[in-house]
Amino acid sequence: MTATATDIPLLSIKAQNAALAAELKEAVGRVLDSGAFILGPENKAFDREFAEALGAAHCLGVASGTAALELALEALGVGPGDEVIVPAFTFIATATAVSILGAKPVFADVDPATLTLDAKSAERLVTKKTKVLLPVHLFGHPADMDAILALAKAKGLKVVEDCAQSHLAAYKGRATGTLGDAGAFSFYPTKNLGAAGDAGMLSTGDQSLRDRLLELRNCGRAAGASYRYVRVGRNSRLDEIQAAVLRVKLGRLKSWNESRRRLAGLYAEGLSGLPLRLPPQGGAGTEPVFHLYTVRCERRDALAEHLKRRGIGCGVYYPDPLHLTEPYAPLGGREGQLPVSEKAAREVLSLPMFAELADADVARVCDAVRAFFR
Repeated sequence: MTATATDIPLLSIKAQNAALAAELKEAVGRVLDSGAFILGPENKAFDREFAEALGAAHCLGVASGTAALELALEALGVGPGDEVIVPAFTFIATATAVSILGAKPVFADVDPATLTLDAKSAERLVTKKTKVLLPVHLFGHPADMDAILALAKAKGLKVVEDCAQSHLAAYKGRATGTLGDAGAFSFYPTKNLGAAGDAGMLSTGDQSLRDRLLELRNCGRAAGASYRYVRVGRNSRLDEIQAAVLRVKLGRLKSWNESRRRLAGLYAEGLSGLPLRLPPQGGAGTEPVFHLYTVRCERRDALAEHLKRRGIGCGVYYPDPLHLTEPYAPLGGREGQLPVSEKAAREVLSLPMFAELADADVARVCDAVRAFFR
């Protein structure tokens, strides 16, 4: 079967942006008319509104999710000679944020159910050089933060949460990004809350850390100063137009997440009984937001080709665990070192998931997957 105009994309932002077109154009026009393009009123308002949505004491907009990770680690004093424990199964930016500071990412395995950082694996890797634990709330499912925070407390470590895929996901009643020392969010356009370009956010409950982040993101300037510099910083500010766009969308985020959870429920029902491993629907105090709906299949590549021939988008996030990637070969990663991450990389397949996805399209995807196993 060849693809047709009725194709179901893996991800889509067209319907969402079309529905908000008038509001988005008004928001962008408001910035253009104001002439305040850098750290203006839209930034201040979005920082406040996102903090309220999270239940965080402080939020600061930055240039991207990667920048948020780098700034959080730098503000916590991570530098050459330090080690940061990260999951091997995640997007590479989680690790490169460590490397760019001259520190060493140490790769831990992930939990087989949630594919998030396994605290027991991390504990075995702690050394005198370890400074930070960096869990990732992968695909919108919260990591086991009780175990991670307990490990951090026992070993005297800091915790930075990678929340790039977990906007308003909750762990035991608290939003991800409010549990560790800092949270790093991405607003890449396809995220649950997406900008019209690159954008990111930092969250923290620590006033002194917030003040360091404020200086680091703005060329090392003292807060409110033009030419008084208090540290070596970087230019990593959230664009004012992006802040305005994100303010329009933020008010819809809860309903969009609810739609994703409902669609995930339809998938769970439609795919039950098949030789697939489905993502957790929640439970154990977690409330995922399904940035991606990722199943695991021993015949992943064949299933992917089957779906694509039927006009159904799908994708592999991520095909290689980080300890086996070329940039990190010098660290000596080897096959069999982190078996859960390696198995996940061979089996994961993400099915179509976005808030505007039609129920009928979910049914069509499920029918196609069932046909593959028949």
